[in-house]
Amino acid sequence: MRPTEDRRSLPAIKVKQWIDDWDQIFRDPDERRAEPPHWFYQFSISAQDLRALSGVYRRTKNRTSAADDLGIQRRHEVERSREIRKFVQYGYPWSNLRQTQRESLEFNDLRQPGWLPTAIVVNVLTPGAERNGKQINSDDLIEIRDSSGSHSWVLLPLEFGRDSWHHRSIPPIEVIDGQHRLWAFDGQPLPGDFEVPVVAFVGLGLSWQAYLFYTINIKPKKINPSIAFDLYPLLRTQEWLNKIEGPAIYRESRAQELVDLLWSHPRSPWHRRINMLGEPGSRGLTVTQSAWVRSLLASFIKRWEGQRVAIGGLFGSVLGSHRTVLPWTRLQQASFLILIGNELKAAIRAIDVTWAKALRGERTEMDADEDPAFVGPNNLLNQDQGVRV
Repeated sequence: MRPTEDRRSLPAIKVKQWIDDWDQIFRDPDERRAEPPHWFYQFSISAQDLRALSGVYRRTKNRTSAADDLGIQRRHEVERSREIRKFVQYGYPWSNLRQTQRESLEFNDLRQPGWLPTAIVVNVLTPGAERNGKQINSDDLIEIRDSSGSHSWVLLPLEFGRDSWHHRSIPPIEVIDGQHRLWAFDGQPLPGDFEVPVVAFVGLGLSWQAYLFYTINIKPKKINPSIAFDLYPLLRTQEWLNKIEGPAIYRESRAQELVDLLWSHPRSPWHRRINMLGEPGSRGLTVTQSAWVRSLLASFIKRWEGQRVAIGGLFGSVLGSHRTVLPWTRLQQASFLILIGNELKAAIRAIDVTWAKALRGERTEMDADEDPAFVGPNNLLNQDQGVRV
């Protein structure tokens, strides 16, 4: 049941996360490692409201030692928050275009929703909490009340929501992760309803906050670029690819489509022989989709216009007064690559020189009709640098 007092309240879910093995973890309150809560809360709130309620304690250079610095956040990069704000308004990749490109109507098909579905992680201060020598004012406190089951309520400060509300001492919420996303909502409110998901700890010690920040921002492995390229076909909602000379997204999308055809077409010399997901240990698939895409971007799909561009790629598009570039379709481009690939494969199969004999002598688990001199695991043509050639 929603609380009845005159305070804004938000429904929340109490998430219990604690296993018995964690009882053995060393905790020392004097070292800011007191036992943390066995749960946290999840709720959504207006991005503008969360920004008003939140503060950040950043690490500084003016300190005696790293251990004396109680801030956990990196320096706020204003430009990064501006980029996120543009992303929210216009989505990717339109938000990454140059100003002149955004002001034209040519690339409006690139506008998409700018969702921010990843939760902002915060800590809700408890009575008596101090930061930088200041204690939180009781009128600024946020209260979380548990209801039935896993349902709870987040009660905002009594006067919050009135005009020009501002905390009296220190903000009742401190941001653990997501400061750049949250600071994107500084200034003029964006029109419409835009809430952000929140994961809220209550009274979490500074050492545990630093631990959370580290595991969220430093530990995770970056996404494999081949997987990212493999997602391109799912990202398209309109026909982008007639604009090869436009933003990089057009050229990357066309390169990915060509690689997909080289991998899937049964007459391609690289049929099923490209590591499309960049997975390690894939037998015989030594060249990744990412390497193919990069090579095509630097050669066949190289742009024709721009600074220090003397000559573009064979698959470039016709622009301005330049009329020497063929207006190739995607299937024509793929057919040409398959044709020259098969010509190269046939030429290599026909030779009987020392290096070809050496590669053929290393036949392992390849199919009988495959020529190790063309696609063998120790062949440079089957390495990243060979694709460029």
